[in-house]
Amino acid sequence: MNANVILNIVLLIIIIVWGGYELFQYFNRKRASVELTAAEFKKEMRRVQLIDVREKNDFDAGHILGARNIPYSLFKTRMVEIRKDQPVYLYDYNKTLSSRAAVRLHKAGYTELYRLKGGYRDWTGKIKKHK
Repeated sequence: MNANVILNIVLLIIIIVWGGYELFQYFNRKRASVELTAAEFKKEMRRVQLIDVREKNDFDAGHILGARNIPYSLFKTRMVEIRKDQPVYLYDYNKTLSSRAAVRLHKAGYTELYRLKGGYRDWTGKIKKHK
């Protein structure tokens, strides 16, 4: 076999493994939480734990009214602040970090987990800014 064939086979294997990993992660996120539209999110958000997983400076620049900030970078140590007996609504700027946070909470035994579709970027409801 020449070097090009071997290189192509190795690259194909890498792509297949990477694709399999991404597919696994996709279904893991889907299983961990339910994605809600902004309208669905607004409907129940007064009765739930609303968590913004963005960093503090992003949170201070503007966040959904009533949200509590638990940055994803501190999530492992601070997720004990979140009650397991109440629904948890998560959001970040688009939805990447909230998906990861949902997976982490799901592994820790939380069951009622919801994420904002489109994240804060697409939010049109009330917000609060720190000065």
